[in-house]
Amino acid sequence: MTVLERFEEIKARMAKAASEAGRDDGGAGLVAVTKTFGADDIRPVLEAGHRIYGENRVQEAEGKWPALKAGFPGIELHLIGPLQSNKAADAVALFDVIETIDREKIARAVKAEMDKQGRKIRLYVQVNTGLESQKAGIAPDDTADFVAFCRKELNLMIEGLMCIPPADENPGPHFALLRKLARENGIERLSMGMSGDFETAIAFGATSVRVGSAIFGSR
Repeated sequence: MTVLERFEEIKARMAKAASEAGRDDGGAGLVAVTKTFGADDIRPVLEAGHRIYGENRVQEAEGKWPALKAGFPGIELHLIGPLQSNKAADAVALFDVIETIDREKIARAVKAEMDKQGRKIRLYVQVNTGLESQKAGIAPDDTADFVAFCRKELNLMIEGLMCIPPADENPGPHFALLRKLARENGIERLSMGMSGDFETAIAFGATSVRVGSAIFGSR
């Protein structure tokens, strides 16, 4: 199958999952994850009209997205990988959404750069639902306090929550936990679900799913 055929298949599966879940909100949006893929790999999907993309690393994104943004108006670029504070300036300059706010230092750095650059970046808090030591994200029990800190002390608008469930566990309980935390904290958007579990995520209320290899092929 071509990249475009896989892209259309993913969209059809997303629509089916939303319908089977009884969702009448249009289902989830698709963040096409392009890490490790070059401009030539991405262009067919851009030419098909898709405009929402995700990258894991600031430096890699800087190498391909400025030119693509110039050539294809309306691109919305999400940072979905961990952010280091020394990359905050570059991230705020390039990305439209940062999904991986997970500690005070990063929240402060992003706030400072948004003020300095005069840019409003949409922000998500990453939650480490599996409490995995090697994975970024705030602990579930700390989510309320951290969201309150971002909102009240830094005056940041937290648009959503994001999670990456442990690879060897049923993702359903993790998606349910993220949905619960979002409701408790008055947060409407949920970024959850990847190539292997996006249909489950849609059933649990994901408002966006992050799909890469199922569209662009194995890395």
